Amino acid sequence: MLYFRYMLDPGFVFICLLMPVLCFSEMPAACDSVLEDIEDIVSAQDVKPSDWRYVRKNVFPKVRKRSSQQRTQTDDDPPHDSVIPGIQKIWIRTWGCSHNNSDGEYMAGQLAAYGYKITDNSAEADLWLLNSCTVKNPAEDHFRNSIKKAQEANKKVVLAGCVPQAQPRQDYLKGLSIIGVQQIDRVVEVVEETIKGHSVRLLGQKKDNGKRLGGARLDLPKIRKNPLIEIISINTGCLNACTYCKTKHARGDLASYPIEELVDRAKQSFQEGVCEIWLTSEDTGAYGRDIGTDLPTLLWKLVEAIPEGAMLRLGMTNPPYILEHLEEMAKILNHPRVYAFLHIPVQSASDSVLMDMKREYCVADFRQVVDFLKEKVPGITIATDIICGFPGETDEDFQETMKLVEQYKFPSLFINQFYPRPGTPAAKMHQVPAAVKKQRTKDLSQLFHSYNPYDHKVGERQRVLVTEESFDSNYYVAHNPFYEQVLVPKDPVLMGKMVEVNIYEAGKHFMKGQPVSDARVYAASITRPLAKGEVSGLTEEFRHAPRNGTKWKAHPSAEIPVKAPLIPWMALHLPWHQEGSGLKILSVSLALLAFLAMVYYGGIKREL
Repeated sequence: MLYFRYMLDPGFVFICLLMPVLCFSEMPAACDSVLEDIEDIVSAQDVKPSDWRYVRKNVFPKVRKRSSQQRTQTDDDPPHDSVIPGIQKIWIRTWGCSHNNSDGEYMAGQLAAYGYKITDNSAEADLWLLNSCTVKNPAEDHFRNSIKKAQEANKKVVLAGCVPQAQPRQDYLKGLSIIGVQQIDRVVEVVEETIKGHSVRLLGQKKDNGKRLGGARLDLPKIRKNPLIEIISINTGCLNACTYCKTKHARGDLASYPIEELVDRAKQSFQEGVCEIWLTSEDTGAYGRDIGTDLPTLLWKLVEAIPEGAMLRLGMTNPPYILEHLEEMAKILNHPRVYAFLHIPVQSASDSVLMDMKREYCVADFRQVVDFLKEKVPGITIATDIICGFPGETDEDFQETMKLVEQYKFPSLFINQFYPRPGTPAAKMHQVPAAVKKQRTKDLSQLFHSYNPYDHKVGERQRVLVTEESFDSNYYVAHNPFYEQVLVPKDPVLMGKMVEVNIYEAGKHFMKGQPVSDARVYAASITRPLAKGEVSGLTEEFRHAPRNGTKWKAHPSAEIPVKAPLIPWMALHLPWHQEGSGLKILSVSLALLAFLAMVYYGGIKREL
């Protein structure tokens, strides 16, 4: 009998009534299911006992007394807790490839959507977000110097890109916040904590059921550097292990985005006024091999989504993976809404050098690709890369490369002097003397500038798409169907339009065209383009996201497991905040109370 009377203790009854409230407040869907076990009312999202210390309320830390000297040193700086994130100005600097530029656009969009002001003035910025490139030493040197300048100017700093991802423990990165290349969807969290004075590093990989994903989701907000051009990363990483490549250490193995997500991103871009799409990755030719599809399949799907007057540009592909799809690729590159342009790096025309590079093809493979595409896609532009002075490269090896360039006279040639990157196998090989590397680079550059690839096109009538302004601001920049650069007059009516021009002059890297007065002008954009600096892709999730210090969470598919949240918090979901659950919880509480009453009165009757 004492047992039953103890059950009527007020504290006990209160706990019994509160238990279903707490349980069901975190699991609104659980009310509609049958509970077979007491463990079924605990969800994976519930706070674990080990995490309770992060979410305790009304806990006031003991104030430590500071000496007068300490107070003098810090009086000018407000306490970290008084800083309100989401109102600061941020300057973003990006180095490197179009993939890196796309990452920078996504980070800018999320920060702007959260309330931060993205500025072009580094001096007025409160925080510098430096998005790095690790391909060559000069790019990393610029990155390192920018960090030093930021610190000298007392700026908060967040580092991104391939340099800190590949080598986060370098001395000059110590104590600084880092956002990994696959964690750009969490840039707001990192910036927020950095502004508060904390150092945060997120370098993990995105995974789904143990399988590595292509990266952050594609529908995040972004600020396009050019509102008319959308850069879409179709995959990250690659299948190769080139001995000179540091990017592999940062981007890792191949991980492709699903075709549906890529097509949806393209459609969204066209709805926002984009008229040109660039596909990018470390190797577009390898796309889909990890998810059971291939590049041509993706391209045919994308072509269906391209409106009239808009164009698609393919990114870099290595020879081994394009060889398998030459026939289909030729058909795609002949499509009127796809630029007849392909970037295929050869790096060297010496098979022995290619073997040392572990490029997984020979120069004959490269020739086969180029010859086939030139035959099947008349006028196609083939761009390529060459490394001068790779370890072990002899004079004979270099002469083979010179002959290849002389034979094909590539209109677009990226010449790179070899730089040994730390941690790569090539850095440990016997190096070519610096003077020799420099001379070979100079010789190849002279050969490249000895021919003019566009002279024979003067007098032609070409259709061009106008998308940007020239560096000297004197012309608008357009591209013809072969992605050759054509400069046109700065007439605002032409921007974002597809027009016909007469070519009247040619230079080494460009042609100049005069619009034809009686020609039809295509409005490539299906809607008005966004203003420069305007945030694209603002879904309802981001439009209604909390501002100024209140954390918002990314889509569940973008989350990765962490031991503890960066910003420990817990939103208490009370029963009356959840639609349809209040009556259910009240019913359960009353039923439990009725059960206790029955037990109590049944016990009294037995006692009597």
